[in-house]
Amino acid sequence: MSSCEPNEAETLEAPTAIGTGETTMKRAYGWMAAASAAAVIAGLGYVTIEGQGGVARADGAPEAVLPARADNFRLTDQDLQSHELYRMRDAKAVVLITQMDGCPISRNIASAVKKLQAAYAGKGVEFMMLNSNPTDSRDDILKEAKEYGYDMPILMDRNQLVGEQLGVTRTAEVIILNPKTWKVIYRGPVDDRVTYERQKATADHTWAADALDSMLAGAPVAVSSEPAVGCLIDFPHRKDAQVAKLTFTHDVAPIIAEKCVGCHEPGGIGPMPLTSYEKVKAFSPMIREVLRTQRMPPWRADPTVGHFKDDKSLSPTQIQTLVHWVETGAPRGEGVDTLAAVDHHATDWPLGKPDLIIDVPAYTIPASGIVDYQRPWVLNPEKTDKWVRASTIKVDQRQAVHHVLTGYMTDIPKPGEDAFETKWGASVGGYAVGAESQVDPANVGTLMPAGGAIGFQNHYTPFGKEVTEHTQIGLYYYKEQPKLMMRNSVIADPNIMIPAGEESHPEHAYLKFPQDALLYGAFPHAHYRGASSKLVLRTPDGKETLLLALPHYDFNWQREYTFAEPVKIPAGSMLIAYYTYDNSSRNPANPDPKRTVPWGDQSFDEMLYTALRYRWVNETAAHPQQAYEDQLRDNRLMGILDQKMDGKITKDELKGEMGMGIKANFDRIDTNHDGVIDEKELAVMTRFMKSRRGPPPANTAKTAPAAPAPAASVATGGSR
Repeated sequence: MSSCEPNEAETLEAPTAIGTGETTMKRAYGWMAAASAAAVIAGLGYVTIEGQGGVARADGAPEAVLPARADNFRLTDQDLQSHELYRMRDAKAVVLITQMDGCPISRNIASAVKKLQAAYAGKGVEFMMLNSNPTDSRDDILKEAKEYGYDMPILMDRNQLVGEQLGVTRTAEVIILNPKTWKVIYRGPVDDRVTYERQKATADHTWAADALDSMLAGAPVAVSSEPAVGCLIDFPHRKDAQVAKLTFTHDVAPIIAEKCVGCHEPGGIGPMPLTSYEKVKAFSPMIREVLRTQRMPPWRADPTVGHFKDDKSLSPTQIQTLVHWVETGAPRGEGVDTLAAVDHHATDWPLGKPDLIIDVPAYTIPASGIVDYQRPWVLNPEKTDKWVRASTIKVDQRQAVHHVLTGYMTDIPKPGEDAFETKWGASVGGYAVGAESQVDPANVGTLMPAGGAIGFQNHYTPFGKEVTEHTQIGLYYYKEQPKLMMRNSVIADPNIMIPAGEESHPEHAYLKFPQDALLYGAFPHAHYRGASSKLVLRTPDGKETLLLALPHYDFNWQREYTFAEPVKIPAGSMLIAYYTYDNSSRNPANPDPKRTVPWGDQSFDEMLYTALRYRWVNETAAHPQQAYEDQLRDNRLMGILDQKMDGKITKDELKGEMGMGIKANFDRIDTNHDGVIDEKELAVMTRFMKSRRGPPPANTAKTAPAAPAPAASVATGGSR
């Protein structure tokens, strides 16, 4: 909700610091009675008096408190990229411009905003817009940005927490921050050219540019504030009396019980227990911080894209409730502490007692250094075929275990021999940080034949002290053969190369499905420099559907995202995985921003790897269709090399070691000499290479590199 009606009686004095580090906006009004009458006629609720803790409206509700500094936050922009404010500490200045779709004043100043942005290009000034109107959809924002030429991130403040903290009331307000202190050095219009229902040919005052010039020159800012001129933005919680009445017992405890305590309990993966009012209150400032910066909850799927099972996210209302409760002092309230009334302890096996527990060979992880991938194996103790319906992997040392992958092997390795992934068939489960269990849909399962062996790929990361890891896998079986068979494959690109210092480097790859399929889940994976990930379905008619978006990929919290309903993948469709990587010094997890980073197993290298769980529509457990799997595997190379995604390869698309090898033989592979390698020509080359090295294994390091993905074996032959 907004209003762009004139309110010419407003004037604004410069903010003055108070003891809490915040400021209040003092407004003086002339002809109060006349303004009141005008407002009544116009139906406006406007500011009349200064209220305690902020500016008050005519109805006495608090309007806004203007802070002296900005608290940290993370928001997603219109392109589904994520931005954390305090990562921009190396900028010379950060400029936020409030925006709302349809506001005529925002639109009118678009040219001035673009001019201001252009004037400071290359000078270390970051420009972003802030949209705190929850009713503006991402599609609407994209359309508005295109129509008015906004070439900067438009941050979507869906929960309004950032706008609330910054004291935003109107659009078209420029807020300039000093990244060294995060203090607000100027807030107000970009200039005085546009006001309500009036505009001038040129501006007489260029307040925003003047403030930036002074700041960059190290000089005091002469004018630190001017009255905002823009459409009113509705922040309903500012006038909601219920916010002040929020209590732990009535409002907060139910949220913690539903969404948090499952991890934050003794024995859980959370670092601190949140099992009573006293414990929650002790961490309440941190709760506010991790919610504002989106470090918690550990659910990275954008809420506007897709619907998923076992959704761990918090709703906007839940986030607002928790943050507002903290900001009002975290009161307990009357009544029983329902969290403390329950004995919370994490269970060893959250899915219940397994039908089989497999002990992974123990491994002693050193205190420091790099540990090569460990590939032990154990004999399969089952004497009859089993259909797996679920699995859970339990680890001892969560800090040290990056991932565990598994694969059934028909041939038993020799004593002391590694269980290399090229020998694997079906996966019997997997583990990555934040993802421990995998449950298949009803009547869909994975065949684990009798006998043979089970191989493991274990990635350990030292964390400062020597520990011994004892991993266990719990398997859960169907009593009878299910009707349908689960499959898995990966979209991967071992040719990626992340340039040194680049903050947002894009890469992509795809997998083309030869037959109709149903997609059940996707597990995006990258390493320390991974910044975002998307999964897009492109059907043969060219239509694209965004299935999954992780604007803030987090190496520390990886999981499969299981669709609420399986996604139909028509034959001939491509599943495209898009990633961006942050190899800059702004990435606090970056081991070395000066290094050009290739594909690699270790976390200081990178991966583009999206594991997929699906089934073929025309396949049953009784009648498996291995030919479909072979077709899928055989066209993976095209999805790696075809950067233009048009089903053919030109020389300029080839990169990396694999690409250079093909480029050297391009003319031989391009048998019709039309300057491109098409699917048939690539298939001939692939068959020739297979004939030279013998029968193809279940997977190869080149075509489907290993990476942490629960229940998503590298292998593409066989189920799971």
